[in-house]
Amino acid sequence: MQELHDAPLAPLTTFRLGGPATRLVTATTDAEVVAAVREADAAGTPLLIIGGGSNLVIGDQGFAGTALRIATRGFELDGPRLELAAGEVWTDAVAGTVEAGLAGVECLAGIPGSAGATPIQNVGAYGQEVSSTITEVIAYDRRSGETVTLTNDACAFAYRHSLFKADPSRYVVLRVRFELEDADGLSAPVKYAEAARALGVEPGDRVPLADARETVLKLRTGKGMVLDPEDHDTWSAGSFFTNPILTDAQFAAFHARVRERLGDGVEPPAYPAGQGRTKTSAAWLIDKAGFTKGYGSGPARISTKHTLALTNRGAATTADLLALAREVVTGVREAFGITLVNEPVTVGVSL
Repeated sequence: MQELHDAPLAPLTTFRLGGPATRLVTATTDAEVVAAVREADAAGTPLLIIGGGSNLVIGDQGFAGTALRIATRGFELDGPRLELAAGEVWTDAVAGTVEAGLAGVECLAGIPGSAGATPIQNVGAYGQEVSSTITEVIAYDRRSGETVTLTNDACAFAYRHSLFKADPSRYVVLRVRFELEDADGLSAPVKYAEAARALGVEPGDRVPLADARETVLKLRTGKGMVLDPEDHDTWSAGSFFTNPILTDAQFAAFHARVRERLGDGVEPPAYPAGQGRTKTSAAWLIDKAGFTKGYGSGPARISTKHTLALTNRGAATTADLLALAREVVTGVREAFGITLVNEPVTVGVSL
């Protein structure tokens, strides 16, 4: 294991923000990960787990404790069954499944971060979520001191949520297992309307796997959602806010606010989200509340390509980013009565 002291954490995040850690340990095997976690827990040292750093907002003061960077590698296929080490680069893993002719995660191409983070957030995009293909997650249980295997049901997946996110201090993901589909080189049925339009097909159709992946990458690139060191629109955590899910009563109140603010002819986005629940669009809310693409005059601004991405224009601090996030949250609440919830994990700070 590599160990550094007073180590910068900003370069390990896609925001490129945050102060240093007292100690930074880089683990390249599962055994090293477990050993580092056990050492910190035995000493009572605060522990921060870092994978790809694409979902982290670290305070400017840094982290007073041990930051553990998981840099394990492993891509193992057995027919349609895939096992990924937690530190495997997710974009590379998706490319590997497409190359192998296996469907199920091709529309999750271009999402930055590591494989171990995908079950925590139940990562999803363009009509796919990892919960649809994950069969098991192997994790170290800090409460029992044992390595455990959790089934899909045990992971308690929901929209951008899981057992791991509900109890973030308990489990450290080591490996993730998936059951993919061999559809003779074709994708899973295309569910997302925007992707279907870009592919020139109807929702529910299948397309060649490579076409699905490339189309999603183009769509994400157009929104600044594919990492590019030269493009400040990608210095972000992707979507900063989750799409609100509202009860029938909440949606009715929201709908009334929309009519009052925007006129009777305006209909907000509405998607079924289970019995008595409707999902609406955070990006739409932000835009209609007056926070358009490129909003802001300081070093932290809304992306010029997508209203859901808050970005570091190169000289921002975490304080700058949070000030912008709070402005957006307050503006949307005042306009529509909905409180947006941040998707990235905050370390030493909060909205």
